[in-house]
Amino acid sequence: MNGTRVAVLGAGIVGAACARELALAGLEVTVVDRGGAASATTSHGEGNVLVSDKGPGPELELAQLSRTLWPQVLAGVAERSVAAAHAVEWEPKGGIVVATTDAGADGLTRFAADQRAVGVRADVLDAEALAEAEPYATREHTAALHYPEDAQVQPAGAAAALLGDALAAGATLRTGCEVLGAVTRSGRITGVRTSAGPLEADWFVNAAGPWSGELSARLGAPVDVRPRRGDVLVTAPLPPMVFHKVYDADYVGAVGSSAGDLQTSAVVESTRGGSVLIGSSRRRVGFDDRLRPEVLSAVAAKALRLFPTLAGAAVMRAYGGFRPYVPDHLPVIGADPRLDGLWHAGGHEGAGIGLSVGTGRLLRNLMLGEPTDLDANPFRVDRPAVLGTTARSVSEESP
Repeated sequence: MNGTRVAVLGAGIVGAACARELALAGLEVTVVDRGGAASATTSHGEGNVLVSDKGPGPELELAQLSRTLWPQVLAGVAERSVAAAHAVEWEPKGGIVVATTDAGADGLTRFAADQRAVGVRADVLDAEALAEAEPYATREHTAALHYPEDAQVQPAGAAAALLGDALAAGATLRTGCEVLGAVTRSGRITGVRTSAGPLEADWFVNAAGPWSGELSARLGAPVDVRPRRGDVLVTAPLPPMVFHKVYDADYVGAVGSSAGDLQTSAVVESTRGGSVLIGSSRRRVGFDDRLRPEVLSAVAAKALRLFPTLAGAAVMRAYGGFRPYVPDHLPVIGADPRLDGLWHAGGHEGAGIGLSVGTGRLLRNLMLGEPTDLDANPFRVDRPAVLGTTARSVSEESP
């Protein structure tokens, strides 16, 4: 496939992972972004690499593939640059899920049993074990599970490392370059019109994250990917007090909900710098980027139920970002059946950081006709949730 030109439209972590795989496979890759690399959704996430929040099915399979690939990918990054690998801040710290009600405990127990049946490790923690693992966590809990496979990265550092590998393999990066429309010939996309002039390629990958819906509409092949906002609080540096990614059992329900109104759950974790990240929220508000005090207050209240000792912590800042939401909660990975030469890699909602390397590997396999490590059919573009009557430009999303 040497000589095949691929334009990856989007320089977030998913676009960077796709560019890395394709460049290492010998393709001529150009990465295009209207802003800067990893400057939008990627830099506004928490860095989750989770299997704990996914039930049996295709997304969990993609998560398991990604969790296997992350250490391998980072070993490859380290061969090029130890500093780049260090900046990823890979922390295989594991996750702990805590239920604080009887109903939550029942749901968590059933959920974990289903996960174990497909190879996920979920260890029960009694009160003593939870206190040992997380001495500052609430004692008012009804169940707790430890997921040793959960991990965390620094999102912007991870995206930069993946993109750095792609550039070292011959890829080029164009920032400040907005895609305006497609150039087509006989049902095939042969180029795109951009704010910096035309760009020709043999294949184009829509990896624009929450803007994938709008971009796909500009290209004449709309997919139903919409923004769903999440907000995070960041404390001032604290003494060590959170040792895993800890979240309440409501988080899984919030992730899987299709409701447009506010969904909150407690997700608490520390960073290498000592700050504690406190999430999470989900709400569909289009691209309204205003921070809402009532949302931040609801997020903080949930977190205090898990870690009462955070009541005295100083909040240094808050930030929000948009996650690429698809109505059936599955990513969109594969060739567009309506426009030859167009591929999609998006719709991961809040799981894009963790799923990025698996997505890049799967896309490469599909583009090059290689065997895949999992069934790609559930992620196909021509499924009802993606191309059905709901497919439209995200610019129509109500504020």
